[in-house]
Amino acid sequence: MSSPTRSGDSGATVSPQPALERKIGPLQATAINMTQMCGIGPFVTIPAMVATMGGPQAMFGWVIGAIVALADGLIWAELGASMPGAGGTYLYLREAFQYRTGRLMPFLFVWSAVLFIPLIMSTGIIGLVQYLGYLIPGVTDDGGVTALGKIIGIGVTLLIVLALFRKIGQIGKLTTVLFVVMLIAVLTTIVAAATHFSASQAFAFTPGAFSSAGDGTFWGGLGAGLIIAIYDYLGYNTSAYLGGEVRTPGRTLPRSIIFSIVGIMALYFLLQVGVLGSIPLEELKNATSVASTVLEQAWGTTTAKIVTVFIVVAAIGSVFAGLLGGSRVPFEAARDKVFLSVFAKLHPKLNLPTAGVLTMGAITIVGSLFTLTDVINAAVATLVIIQSLAQVAAIVVLRRRQPDLKRPYRQWLYPFPTLLALVGWVYIYVSATPLSIGLSVGWLVLGGIAYLIYAKTEKTWPFGPKEIKEAFASTETEGAQA
Repeated sequence: MSSPTRSGDSGATVSPQPALERKIGPLQATAINMTQMCGIGPFVTIPAMVATMGGPQAMFGWVIGAIVALADGLIWAELGASMPGAGGTYLYLREAFQYRTGRLMPFLFVWSAVLFIPLIMSTGIIGLVQYLGYLIPGVTDDGGVTALGKIIGIGVTLLIVLALFRKIGQIGKLTTVLFVVMLIAVLTTIVAAATHFSASQAFAFTPGAFSSAGDGTFWGGLGAGLIIAIYDYLGYNTSAYLGGEVRTPGRTLPRSIIFSIVGIMALYFLLQVGVLGSIPLEELKNATSVASTVLEQAWGTTTAKIVTVFIVVAAIGSVFAGLLGGSRVPFEAARDKVFLSVFAKLHPKLNLPTAGVLTMGAITIVGSLFTLTDVINAAVATLVIIQSLAQVAAIVVLRRRQPDLKRPYRQWLYPFPTLLALVGWVYIYVSATPLSIGLSVGWLVLGGIAYLIYAKTEKTWPFGPKEIKEAFASTETEGAQA
């Protein structure tokens, strides 16, 4: 794979740097996305969604969340197909915002991603420990995850990090297996729910649920519900983070993103309706392992325990896929000298970014020690302010600044999906808790200070000239997109 020309190149002959290998095909890319999206998420958040939105009307929260995710996914599809490389958003912000603010935006993204990506992964660890509570006494209690449960969560994270130390071709095959396990867990729960499904219970919408006023209505709880829904959909962009390791990215990335969102939306909707028709509403709002309860009602304790193991494995697969993609984000930034140089080093034999894997694994462990709701709110708020909203601006800027950029996929109905994503993300951000919003802004301010220190050291903007490098518009880089 050819490497784009980098700032500071002198034209002298240099030894080629170790390169990522393009080994991920369309099926594996879609499997990676869907495995990351549907790990433990819906199994632990369905009760919260129902409680937040006031009743069975929660099923529509998944549909609206999918619409926002799909609109954003079409942004990822165009940007990912045009600029396939390790790091995803880092590349898009680097190319779009270099004209006015130099390296500021890509730096802030990497600064934030090193925090929010592993935080999202830590929710998977928290969730799988909750389900282990159905299998192992003492892992959970009425107060949540016990000390024993947290120790188990740390151990599982360490095993996942260890599993990531292998070649990308092997990882692709492993992820496909985990994808199949996830499908078995979800579809089995849906079938189990269908065996004792009550339509009158599932569609017994709360009186006045869709009115425009009042607490506990659909509209009153939609903002908080969308935070839960979008958290459960996160992961449709994982293949874009791995753009430097995807074959024929111009075709593979858009398809993997769109197919994964539509497929997961169907699974989530069926799962939500099935659970609503199987478990009484008040019991459901306070449940901690809804899938195990549904399975036990349908086929007994033994079957419920077997499928619960599958759910735990699916959760492990989700964290595995998330850390796999997330670890590539600081790699490309470090290669551009926009982040710590240690993150630019590849493992000499496995060709994987060692520092990225280890750092994100460590932060995942720390995040797993907090409560699920707190981590979801903090992660989503941080993600929205520096990734989602910035990418909305990036696609517009690049259409204007680089009209000749090779775009194997162009967003359907542009700019409508982009505007829809903008409205959705703003609504989700202002619906987060005040603490989460404050933390996200505070982290961004710290990132700004860190950038000024970096910029002063590197003598780059605002302490030096901006260097404009339209890397993906160059003939050399276009060859990598074919």
